[in-house]
Amino acid sequence: MIIYQEVYNGKGEDVMWYNESVFYQIYPFGFCGAPAENDGVLHNRIKKVVEWVSHIKEMGVNAVYFCPVFESDCHGYDTRDYTKIDCRLGSNSDFAEVCKSLHDAGVKVVLDGVFNHVGRGFWAFQDVLANRGSSAYKDWFHLDFGRDDQYNDGLWYEGWEGHYELVELNLHNPDVVRHLFDCIRGWVEEFDVDGLRLDVAYLLQEDFLRQLRSFTAALKEDFFLLGEMIHGDYTRIVNPNMLDSCTNYECFKGIFSSFNDRNMFEIAYSLNRQFGSEQWTLYKGLPLFNFVDNHDVTRIASNLKEPRNLSAALGLLFAMPGIPCIYYGSEWGAKGEKASGNDATLRPCFPSPVENEVTRLIASLARIKRENPALNYGGYQQLYLTNLQFAFLRECGGNRVVAAVNADGAPHVANVPMQSTLVNLHTGQRLSCSGKLEMAPHSATFYQQV
Repeated sequence: MIIYQEVYNGKGEDVMWYNESVFYQIYPFGFCGAPAENDGVLHNRIKKVVEWVSHIKEMGVNAVYFCPVFESDCHGYDTRDYTKIDCRLGSNSDFAEVCKSLHDAGVKVVLDGVFNHVGRGFWAFQDVLANRGSSAYKDWFHLDFGRDDQYNDGLWYEGWEGHYELVELNLHNPDVVRHLFDCIRGWVEEFDVDGLRLDVAYLLQEDFLRQLRSFTAALKEDFFLLGEMIHGDYTRIVNPNMLDSCTNYECFKGIFSSFNDRNMFEIAYSLNRQFGSEQWTLYKGLPLFNFVDNHDVTRIASNLKEPRNLSAALGLLFAMPGIPCIYYGSEWGAKGEKASGNDATLRPCFPSPVENEVTRLIASLARIKRENPALNYGGYQQLYLTNLQFAFLRECGGNRVVAAVNADGAPHVANVPMQSTLVNLHTGQRLSCSGKLEMAPHSATFYQQV
């Protein structure tokens, strides 16, 4: 049986670069060791990325997603100026050089688009504080001049989810949208960016997302739009008229939780629910953005109760439908636990990249993904499931790849509905499968059916 998963945007078998990509996420302020607060001092730190380009390429990465890089009050999600690289990172020309180095190496560049809110230092909000009701920008925000805020500004404004250091923008105002789109055009012209990850996309007005899709498609036909979704129906914003992809937090949780609870049924349930062969499944054909950690959550090496399952968790990340993303440092198993009120432990500065068995595994997984269309466009079919073992088939046309995951510390023999020759895609070894598939301890192994 051939299970073929068409690309949702109606282009069928047309290749979109993000479908075939392995992403690498960098949180620039942490990566570069920048001060936690804007000190106003211009310091070229962002060119450190250039020194890591060879490491990025050796892992098989072909797209980098940068968390915020523009002038901000503190952490980047509190923007002051969308047109200027934060002085703690360097100048616009410094960042342009970084983007050129990545592009010359065949690596796409995706920036964080923080459009729901800005920082209190945002130039238009500063004008409101200075000129109040006479400010030309008073309608750029949700204001009430009859109330006071916690800063004693003599006015009240809507803050993101109760965080009043983050001032919500009024995206219903055409002038705000025009300003944001002008900035995006500038990013394409100055840095040749290839896409955007939209912060708190779940809060952005759907009409704004439709406008953004039309605008960016006119700038670049293959411009990638990725949205941050924590829960809810992903198709509300991921569809042909809005975004290409969104963060798959359901499976993020499912991966580490399945290993920790010794319950592969959890991640299997999510994958069947999202991508199974039945007509009712939710996200068949959507290139969801998959990850095992990022700048907001505990790193996978700290999250797993059994450290020996790290390679299996990473293998599952690359095997499941969607776009895999590696968070900087996690490619060699760096640890970091989320602390209450402070994410600094998740966003450290590493002096240089580390090469070890984990980075070599990721390079191998990226190669396997690159060489097998089934892992980029293929459907999903569960083959075998126990509490500690899980196997499934990805298939696109004549390319058939079986992923076999064993979370146990002992070898296991799985009964699979398969009578054929398999090639171990890690080693090249051929073996005959007569309904039995051997699984090594704490492993995720990829086989091509021939």
